[in-house]
Amino acid sequence: MINAFVSLGSNLGNKKENIEKAIKKIGSIKNAKIEEISSLIETKPHQAPGPNYLNGVIKIITNLSAENLLDCLKKIETELGRKRSFKNAPRTIDLDILLYGNKKIKTKKLIVPHPKLKIRDFFKKSLLEIEPNLKLV
Repeated sequence: MINAFVSLGSNLGNKKENIEKAIKKIGSIKNAKIEEISSLIETKPHQAPGPNYLNGVIKIITNLSAENLLDCLKKIETELGRKRSFKNAPRTIDLDILLYGNKKIKTKKLIVPHPKLKIRDFFKKSLLEIEPNLKLV
């Protein structure tokens, strides 16, 4: 089993409800268990148009590979109405793997640690809220 940290973000519709639905769906992924949920933080879009985001982070324990976990998260995004009309388009839900244990992954599909981990303060704040002793890379 491995600890994975997933960011949650929404800036369309009922943002809090979108995040709650995503958390419920993530909680139903076979071989993944939610351990912690951070507070939600409102932030401005980063180099993107649209309304402010509501963001948070969850910690899950899983034996899914990072790629399989990503596939599950992308399926949830689609189920919750995410449209990919253009890069950084406003979205009902955005789910990203921030950390997957202490692994470093770089494929066409996935980069872990998340490439914007160091520049998005809400990532760091939310991660440290639920895992105060976490060593951020």
